[in-house]
Amino acid sequence: MNEIKHILFVPNSTEQQINATIFAKKLATIASGLGYKSQVTQSFENLNVDTTDLVIIIGQKPRQLESLQDKKFALVNLSSLQQDAEQILKNAIATAQPANEFTQKNQVQTTSDQLKFVAITACPTGVAHTFMAAEALQQGAAKHGYQIDVETQGSVGAKNILSPQAIAEADIVILATDIEVNTDRFLGKRVYRCGTGFALKQTDKAFNAAIEEAQILSSGKQSQTNDTNKEKSEKTGTYKHLLTGVSFMLPMVVAGGLLIALSFCFGIKAFEVEGSLAAALKQVGDAAFLLMVPMLSGYIAYSIADRPGLAPGLIGGVLASQLQAGFLGGIISGFLAGYFALFLAKKLKLPQSLEALKPILIIPLLGSLVVGLAMIYVIGSPVAQVFHAMEHFLNNMGTTNAILMGMILAGMMCVDLGGPINKAAYAFTVGLLTTHTYLPMAATMAGGMVPAIGMAIATWIAKSKFEQAERDAGKASFVLGLCFISEGAIPFAAKDPMRVIPSAIIGGTITGALVAFFHCELMAPHGGIFVLLIPGAISHAGWYLFSIAVGSIITGIIYAILKQKQVATQQLA
Repeated sequence: MNEIKHILFVPNSTEQQINATIFAKKLATIASGLGYKSQVTQSFENLNVDTTDLVIIIGQKPRQLESLQDKKFALVNLSSLQQDAEQILKNAIATAQPANEFTQKNQVQTTSDQLKFVAITACPTGVAHTFMAAEALQQGAAKHGYQIDVETQGSVGAKNILSPQAIAEADIVILATDIEVNTDRFLGKRVYRCGTGFALKQTDKAFNAAIEEAQILSSGKQSQTNDTNKEKSEKTGTYKHLLTGVSFMLPMVVAGGLLIALSFCFGIKAFEVEGSLAAALKQVGDAAFLLMVPMLSGYIAYSIADRPGLAPGLIGGVLASQLQAGFLGGIISGFLAGYFALFLAKKLKLPQSLEALKPILIIPLLGSLVVGLAMIYVIGSPVAQVFHAMEHFLNNMGTTNAILMGMILAGMMCVDLGGPINKAAYAFTVGLLTTHTYLPMAATMAGGMVPAIGMAIATWIAKSKFEQAERDAGKASFVLGLCFISEGAIPFAAKDPMRVIPSAIIGGTITGALVAFFHCELMAPHGGIFVLLIPGAISHAGWYLFSIAVGSIITGIIYAILKQKQVATQQLA
């Protein structure tokens, strides 16, 4: 390749074109000062590269490099605007290579020190995956030399809130969320969406996918992934909408269940005494329960259509409660309200002077009308019959059926440790609390505690098979398990899934069977072993603890036996 004499600078950034142009001119001025012939062109299309030795793109790699022929090519990321421009130019010249040899891998390597990310993590309960995914992203960024700021939207509200400056300087936004979050702040930025589980368990792939697949966010909503994964995106989107509703419903379930449990401390029928404290507690708890189905329905609709869907969703949820269609009716009304509001937002065309009325008047009015009438005349009655049949079956099932259901629910909690199967079982049992059916919740929570506690037990009874780091992880896993955070077992499952997952499922199903056999009932959807501190929150507390202990010990013993020693690995090292 001939010596570089003539450099062509091309700004190429869809979201920061002005900054890219200014930076290109600055680099061109520096190049002229260093003795190079320099030129800035405003368009990548129809480049005249006949007299050019080196093309430097400022911003994003263009989709097609054929027009560069065999010329040398270099890419400068806009995140380097605040750095030494002369040194950046020298690095670009030194690392330049023929365009036909440039690959996505090269792009990542040449810009890895400069990439800046911002991220949001959020899961339905806002407890475990939210913070574990945030930590994984921070560790992954440090590993690759990226810069990242992570905002967690957990059960206690948003923490480490992203500043406008951090968002403005970011090259890519990662939304590692299992529920819908507001994206208005990121309009015009490259945004990549994934679940918290993917960010936690496959962090490197998450960063690579973000770099390759992030799309410009041009409105408040963005597809889950690119067009090639549209079918998968739709399934994931529906699942995310449901979990968003469950997430907003949870505080009502927790408050209502525990307040009613507290009312029982004064006697199982003490609330019947008018004017008593027990009666007041029961009344407040019932008020929280009245809001559960409307919250579920309203925020499913909100997840789909944003604010315009909220009113029709809440109204549909209230009607579902009044028509005794329960949480099943709430789910149906939420999806109906959300998709109908979204349809109106996209398809209803109004004069510009009336557009502002769509989200605050027209869509809520028409959406509430259609959803309300559909619930009253079409949906409510048949769904109520199905709901009552299910409720009757659950409340009158025999011991054998109860044990089978307990085994299934508890086993599902152990399959993917916070993944879709785990969350499906959890969402189902939370919904059953609206029917005052409490045994499934007890089985689900107990089963979810087993994997993390079982891994801790395995590290205690087979210390020689575990490295010191694994034994330390076992201590943390034990505490997380007691808190009903099954994700505590993820470090073990990620390293040895073929042994950890079956061990956890066996222990979990045994725990679920025992919980059902002893007919333990739990009125709180979260809290782990600490809900036992609330009088009346769980029935047969001693047997409940026994069930959890048995399943956890069995899981620990099985994995301790199956676990391979680390000696051979250490000797090879």
